[in-house]
Parts: sequence; C-alpha cells; structure tokens
Amino acid sequence: MFTRNGKGLTAKGIKPICKFQQVFQSLYLFGAYSPFTGDHFELELPHCNTDNFQVYLDEFSKTKADEFKVILLDNGAFHKSVDLNIPENIVLLFIPPYSPELNPAEKIWWRMKRAFSGKLHKTLDEVSDFIMKEVNELTNSIVKSTCKFDYIFLSTFWTNLY
Repeated sequence: MFTRNGKGLTAKGIKPICKFQQVFQSLYLFGAYSPFTGDHFELELPHCNTDNFQVYLDEFSKTKADEFKVILLDNGAFHKSVDLNIPENIVLLFIPPYSPELNPAEKIWWRMKRAFSGKLHKTLDEVSDFIMKEVNELTNSIVKSTCKFDYIFLSTFWTNLY
C-alpha cells in the first residue's frame, strides 16, 4: 500500500521477505588482487587481527618469492600494528581513510558479497565452502576486469609495466 505525502509516495506495511539467520560465528578472507595481471592470493583465517594478518603476509611472501609485492590497505589497526614483521618482498601502502573505492580488492569483496547475499548457510563450514568456490572461480581475466579502476591506467608508469 502506498500513501501520498508532501515528498511523494511512501510505502506502508510492506516488508521484504527473505531468509535470515542470526549468527555470532565468523571467518575472514584475506586477499590481494592485481588489476594488471589478474594474479590473486587468498587465505581464509579465523580472526581479523594482527596475528592472522601476519600469517597472511608470511604466506603471501612465499608465493612468487622473487616478486616484490605492493599491498594497498585500509587503515585497520591490525594492518598498522607495531607487532607486524613485514616480509622483505612486501610493502604496505595505505589508502586515505574512508576511501575503499581506491582499493581494487574492494571490487572483489563487492562481487563476493553480491554472490553471498540472500543465501542461507547453516554452518560455518558451508560458508567456508561457498567462499572457496567463489575464490576457485576467480580467473586472472575475471580479477583483471573486476579490479581495474580507470585511475590505475592513467599513469604511464603502470601501463608501461604491463
């Protein structure tokens, strides 16, 4: 039912119907995505904290160990902890606060969240299976097309590298 007010039509008594389950368990997917090559590295971990971020950095540094990696990050406290030991082949680059649109990885998260929305997973293992399915479906071409932001390709520095 709609009613008219000074601002136009207002919906009254309409409630969306969808599956909902209140859950207090979680897991976290850490990931890095290259908009240039489509390379990606993900690691599912039980907590979003300094210790787990350290595990992620250590494992990521071992993949293509001779490659120097630049990771764009938001300003989460665990990203900046003094307790972190940043591997020599990784540098952390922080984007300005409240600007997720500057991080290409955010487009992957948006993609996964869209695929996840409206689904009911009864166990944390089912959530993990869903995440791994999504990760396994990420090809280099999907990552490149999903992660590219126009501003990345405006500089000749980056475009001459790839």
